[in-house]
Amino acid sequence: MLYWALIFLVVAIVAGIFGFGGIAATASSIAQVLFFIFLVLFIISLFFGWRGGAFGP
Repeated sequence: MLYWALIFLVVAIVAGIFGFGGIAATASSIAQVLFFIFLVLFIISLFFGWRGGAFGP
C-alpha cells in the first residue's frame, strides 16, 4: 500500500510540473488517503505484534 501511495505521489508531482492541476490534486489526495490507511494498519500491526500476536502466545 505504501508503494501505491508513492506511485500516486510521483504522478502528482509530475502532473504538477506539467501544469495539470486537477490531476495533480486528485493524485495527491489519493496518495494521502493511501498513506494514512498504511499508517493506521502499520500501527495496528505493531500493537498486535507487541502483544504477542492475535493467535499466538
